Amino acid sequence: MKTWERTTVGARLREAAALDGAMERFGADTHRYRMRAPLPEAEIRAFETTHGITLPPQYRSFVAEVGDGPAGPAHGLLPLITPRPETDDGWAVDDEWARDRLPGRLASPFPLTGPAPGRLGATADTLTRGTLALADEGCGMHVRLVLNGPHAGEMWLLDPDWGGFTPWERDFHTWFTKWLTAVSQPSQG
Repeated sequence: MKTWERTTVGARLREAAALDGAMERFGADTHRYRMRAPLPEAEIRAFETTHGITLPPQYRSFVAEVGDGPAGPAHGLLPLITPRPETDDGWAVDDEWARDRLPGRLASPFPLTGPAPGRLGATADTLTRGTLALADEGCGMHVRLVLNGPHAGEMWLLDPDWGGFTPWERDFHTWFTKWLTAVSQPSQG
């Protein structure tokens, strides 16, 4: 398993913020290249116990060693644990986040064996069981982490109106690291 270096991630986020002082890159105005404190092991364990799951190791170690969002791809990482209004500058979660915390939803088996391309409509809700929304891409699209089954640990993109529910990246580490590398480099053009 790949590990995280909080200081390295923090340095890359500071580079990204310096390169994007006007917060013009997609999602920067939401996450502002800031990271909440890492979560204590007891809080992570309590979340897993409450929802009857074990978080994939790369994501689990990220929230334990680096932070619980919000800096990240798209509009930023949704927090694992409830946002704290006194420290999160009004940063809000969305309906996907709240739906994921309904009893039994995260522990439900991930129902797909392969991609579900195309318009999903109302079936999107049943297809996302056993996954955790990690980022809001806008326009109803979300990047989700598969929690169980043969695709556990994979990142999938939910685009219920056009693209369906399809694999996006092989794992959390690759997904987050690609974004971090891209934002900490000067813009092209």
